[in-house]
Formats: sequence, C-alpha cells, structure tokens
Amino acid sequence: MMKRFDTIIFDLDGTLLNTLDDLADSVNYALAANGLPERSLDEVRRFVGNGVANLMERSVPAGTGPELEAKCLADFKAHYLTNMRHKTAPYPGVLDLLSDLQDNGCKVAVVSNKFDGAVKELCVVYFGHLLPVALGERPGVRKKPAPELVRACLERLGATADRAVYVGDSDVDIETAKNAGLPCLAVSWGFRDAAFLRAHGAETIAGTPEELKDMIL
Repeated sequence: MMKRFDTIIFDLDGTLLNTLDDLADSVNYALAANGLPERSLDEVRRFVGNGVANLMERSVPAGTGPELEAKCLADFKAHYLTNMRHKTAPYPGVLDLLSDLQDNGCKVAVVSNKFDGAVKELCVVYFGHLLPVALGERPGVRKKPAPELVRACLERLGATADRAVYVGDSDVDIETAKNAGLPCLAVSWGFRDAAFLRAHGAETIAGTPEELKDMIL
C-alpha cells in the first residue's frame, strides 16, 4: 500500500526536541542580567512558539522600553547559543520515528521560528543524517505562520506539496500548514496540550511518536 505522505516537515521545539528548560534558563539569564524579574517555566512554555523576539517581548515586564527589550534579546541569544544543549533532548520515541521514516524512503526536514544558527546546530547534534534539511528564522524571510520557509524547504528537498505534511505542536504550526496548503498533524506531547490544539483548529492529533508514524505511513 502506498504511504500517505512521502515528505514530512517538522517543527522543532516542542515537536522533536524538548528545549523548554534551556530556553527558560536563557530567558531568565537575560532578564536577571538586566535587573528584571524572572519568569516561571510555565510562563516560558506559554510564551514560546513564534520566534525568540516574541519570546523576549512577552517575557519582559509590560511597559519595558524598546532599547532594554532589545538588550534582553541580544543577551538571550548570546547565552542560548552557548547553553542550549544542557537540558535539551529529543522526546522519547522521536529518534525511532525519524529512523523509520528514513527507512521508508520519506524526505524529512525542519522548519522552525528559532533563529537559524541554533536550528541547524541542534539538528546536527541531535539528529545528524536523520534530518538533512533544517531552516530557521533569518533576515529577509517571513517566519511562520507565513509559508515561505515551508516552500523553501520543499524546494530544498526536491519535493512537491501534494504528498507533504506539516507536523507541529502549536497554533502557529496549524496556521503555517494552512498557509502553505499542507495538511497538519498536531502533536500533544510538546508545549501545547490536545485541548488547546483542538481549540485552535487541529483536526488530527498524535499523542505519541508511534501514533504519528501510523498516521504518516
């Protein structure tokens, strides 16, 4: 039987990698370095998903001036680049999922709103040959939920949209898939739960990587 999809584009944070603790540590480093109150892990979980500039905008206190906010963002980026692998790890079952997809001839890639340098490094370190294409936020290209990064990824893979699917854990991912003309498979093991995903339009939700594999192949 022909598999349902032959090209799978994944979100990174909250979908393949649990990056929350390292993100929170860098957020709180930047806030403390600038004399601002720190945020809880739960707050950071709610703030992630739409790029690091938005993460820091949400993390600083209301009314923070643009210069101080920009300083916090720069401090966050510098700290995160050298501290992003202390607590981060693939979610259980993800490596097996990627290996099974590769064994079945699928093309796989990552499109993330995390800044491009961090996306590429994390994918090389944690996934190696299992994830040959990884694109993150960079100047001149609109970030998700705009479809440009997804389209660039399809082009890089030499794939077409007709048998591609987007996999992610957030409302931004659901909207990204819609804007790119792809079906979306949402996952509930990451930063947003199934109730949140359904409320934001998710039609198909996987609770484990094993369930996700059954939806793809």
